[in-house]
Amino acid sequence: ARMRVAASEKAEAEKILQIKKAEEEAESKYLAGVHIARQRQASVDGLRDSVFAFSENVPGTTAKDIMDMVLFTQYFDTMKEIGASSKSSSVLIPHGPGAVKDGTDKRWPPVGQSAVRGP
Repeated sequence: ARMRVAASEKAEAEKILQIKKAEEEAESKYLAGVHIARQRQASVDGLRDSVFAFSENVPGTTAKDIMDMVLFTQYFDTMKEIGASSKSSSVLIPHGPGAVKDGTDKRWPPVGQSAVRGP
């Protein structure tokens, strides 16, 4: 009888430990999600402030022109990071003079036009 009670209490203790561990993992994942959401909000706030400041200082630009320029810059930053990483094995991204022009014309027309045709 004592062995049965001890086994039952041991099983209950293990159950409680598993529940506590699951609760801790859930809380950790929740906090990580909150952190990511705050990072994204800070990025959006920074972009909004930058777009506003840029459009005030450069007459005639629109928010879309500025966001196109940001995307264009991010594209080249990404390419630079991929090229700089010794752990990159293969990346299938159309690239070359024609591919860049096609990408800017299709995805970022104002940037593509100014980059290809000049000022």
